[in-house]
Amino acid sequence: MVKLVNQTIFAAKIREKKLPIFTAIDIRTLFGVSAVAASALFHRYKRRGFILQLKRGLYVFPDTLPPDVYIASKLYGPSYISLEFALSYHGVIPETVYEITSVTTKATRRFKTLGKIFSYRKIKKTAYTGYAIQKQNGMSFYIADAEKAFVDANYLRLMNGQKPISRFNKDKINPGKALKYASLFGNSKLIGIIKTTLK
Repeated sequence: MVKLVNQTIFAAKIREKKLPIFTAIDIRTLFGVSAVAASALFHRYKRRGFILQLKRGLYVFPDTLPPDVYIASKLYGPSYISLEFALSYHGVIPETVYEITSVTTKATRRFKTLGKIFSYRKIKKTAYTGYAIQKQNGMSFYIADAEKAFVDANYLRLMNGQKPISRFNKDKINPGKALKYASLFGNSKLIGIIKTTLK
């Protein structure tokens, strides 16, 4: 059965279903093949460079790579983009950030794929909020608003014994909103840091 799925048909069907990132389950459903056959297909196409592996079980076509922010939302979840990447995205910090930084309620993880770094830092479930859906090239991803990214970043800096963010555009941060988010962490030091930095 594996031999019957040639590259052209394989690519056409996946693109027809609008799957910028696909899995073995997608292939089994689309082509009616077994788990073994799907695995053999992936192995063959990966070896030929016809598909790229993002991580175990997640694949893309090299000629139609989805945006990094979309990849970040699919690599590890639940998660949303936050911290330095989100702060740069919202224009809060002047630096261009190349590592795609997210937060999660699961264990902290880091992935190197497609020549990029995707990092996920654990935060409390009670503080897992303050994000919205955005779109890039028609693909949806979750990203923290400016205030939540600022609070998330300062919380993790506090936990790591690092200094708070000092270089940022205060006009982009609503102090009341930031303090509301800070209170979700149940950490008085964090609340103090947010109050002081946003004076």
